[in-house]
Amino acid sequence: MKDTDSRPPQRSAAAIDERTCRMICPIAAGMSGVCLTAIGILRLVIVVGRTSTIADDLLALDATLFLVATLTSYFALRVGTARRLHVMERIADITFIAAMSLMTVVSLMITYAMNR
Repeated sequence: MKDTDSRPPQRSAAAIDERTCRMICPIAAGMSGVCLTAIGILRLVIVVGRTSTIADDLLALDATLFLVATLTSYFALRVGTARRLHVMERIADITFIAAMSLMTVVSLMITYAMNR
């Protein structure tokens, strides 16, 4: 008699962590580039418009957070044990979410500064 259970097979925590790391690594690396581009554009706007803001400093911090997320997700894929993979994935996940949140706050600050 066949098993009629239609649920998908359960994935191991290590497989899910590895999949997450494979997604975070390239996205966070790309977002670092976005931060650096935004810093350049913002510096140009500051010089031309004679406006000052701390947004470029926050974007530099944001780029650093994205770098941490990129490196921890990369090294998580290189570790040997599932426990270390899980710890590194958590660090990558937390720093990625923090960096995305900071980027949103900076976007709001830039919008506000440009509308003054």
